[in-house]
Amino acid sequence: MENQESMWYAPSGDTPQASPPVLVPPAKPKKKMPAWGIALILVAVAVLIIGSCLLFRNSAAADPNRPGAAGNDEKAHIEAEHKAGWLKWIRKGDDAGLSGLEAKAISVGTQADGGYAVPVEQDREILRLLREQSPMRQVCRVVTIGTEDFRKLVNLGGTASGWVGEKAARSETATAKFAELKPVFGEIYANPAVTQKALDDLFFNVESELAADIAIQFAEQEGAAFLTGNGTDKPKGLLDHTQSEEADCTRAFGTLQCLKTGVADGFKASNPADDLVDLIYALKKGHRTGAQWMMNGKTLSVIRKWKDTDGNYLWQPGLLAGQPSQILGYGIVENEDMPDVGANATPVLFGNYARAYWIFDRIGIRSLRDPFTNKPYVHFYTTKRVGGMLVDSEAVKILKCAVA
Repeated sequence: MENQESMWYAPSGDTPQASPPVLVPPAKPKKKMPAWGIALILVAVAVLIIGSCLLFRNSAAADPNRPGAAGNDEKAHIEAEHKAGWLKWIRKGDDAGLSGLEAKAISVGTQADGGYAVPVEQDREILRLLREQSPMRQVCRVVTIGTEDFRKLVNLGGTASGWVGEKAARSETATAKFAELKPVFGEIYANPAVTQKALDDLFFNVESELAADIAIQFAEQEGAAFLTGNGTDKPKGLLDHTQSEEADCTRAFGTLQCLKTGVADGFKASNPADDLVDLIYALKKGHRTGAQWMMNGKTLSVIRKWKDTDGNYLWQPGLLAGQPSQILGYGIVENEDMPDVGANATPVLFGNYARAYWIFDRIGIRSLRDPFTNKPYVHFYTTKRVGGMLVDSEAVKILKCAVA
């Protein structure tokens, strides 16, 4: 029965007796880890931690460009000191120690006309603003250099080959021809003015205001030079190079190919878009990847009205934010420095400008503070060396208003 103690009977009688107690063996005591084992584990953990720290430190030290690297920290500190000294000079005219800070922060020579190099951060901001305002900087390749002694070697082709029999004599083949290119530099300047009262205002962001004014004045001068500059005290522009109707295979290097509209002072009255199609396929297939149209607003307003045989406009708006509008499937760069439609004018370009034309920025924009000439204004005469160079004369084509 449940909850009843089990019973058993003695052999000599029927009197029940209680069951004998069940003996449970005592639990074995747990073994403890010896002290030397614990110490061994702690040593192993410590070795792993120290090894990981050393590995991280060595890998970090091997990367000089990482944030917080010793070299970067020192460079950032020098640039910050230079910027602080430059701002003090801008606001108060106090240039104590600025020459030494400039020499440490920027590796450019001191120019004879005086002034001080703008801080690296300010230099970058001006170049960034220039790119936003300059169509040529947006589409051409921009190279930053420390000296104007720049050369580029271009392969003009000319290597010959041929078929030959197994045992026939092999005649000597022609070797490749090369051309050495050198950019043409000029000095561009701006002379923005700020009142001394504004400079004394601690809440007036003199850096941003000066950068914006300088960039606007630089962009206006640069844009025209990169297209039509004659190479005298300014870059030699893209359109200033010799032009010819010859095709790529026969035209001399450095000469641009132009196609004529057939009308002395404009476009054809019938099917004018045919000239644009010819311009596209005059460019080699490899150059058409990334190619764009370039024209000013007046020319674009004319071409936007052209239609195909079904009455559809050839111009197509960009459907996504930041995507350019298109003509015949290629993007459009609107550049107000391009010529208007007119007699012997070249109002339309088509090409891969990053391969055709390079822009060169020499490091070191310099400013000269002038608080005397036009009181109460303080002028900042700012100069910059910039150059341009035609690199590939086959990468861009020109549409010219002229009789064929």
